[in-house]
Amino acid sequence: MLVNGAVITGKGAAKSRTAEEVEQIRVILRGRFDDANSEYEDALAESHKLRLVEIGDAAGDDQADSGSKTAERDAASSLLRTLLDRRTQAEHAMQRLDDGAYGNCEGCHNPIPVERLEVFPSATTCVNCKQVRERRAG
Repeated sequence: MLVNGAVITGKGAAKSRTAEEVEQIRVILRGRFDDANSEYEDALAESHKLRLVEIGDAAGDDQADSGSKTAERDAASSLLRTLLDRRTQAEHAMQRLDDGAYGNCEGCHNPIPVERLEVFPSATTCVNCKQVRERRAG
């Protein structure tokens, strides 16, 4: 099956992909990595600016001001973690592509449905294995 023109799944698909198909997948994943990396760098720079403003503007803060700054800091940290996670997922998917494991579930080793990879090209598990992981974690 194709995603943006690239074959992405099927039992043993990694072995049957042409070099051109692998390169198309790599371009998609690299684009996701680059986007996440750019967003991460921008958010990191913004976080540093926020901290500098906090340091220089803390005199005379009341509890409400402190609470607002803490909430802003927490939101910025959460955003940074999310962006770093997206970047790491894309990087992991590219490594799986290099290893020939891309498109197969890390849990059950069955092919990941094309529809899942179309929405989330960095997916490493099928829907069933993902649900099992989430149930165990939650």
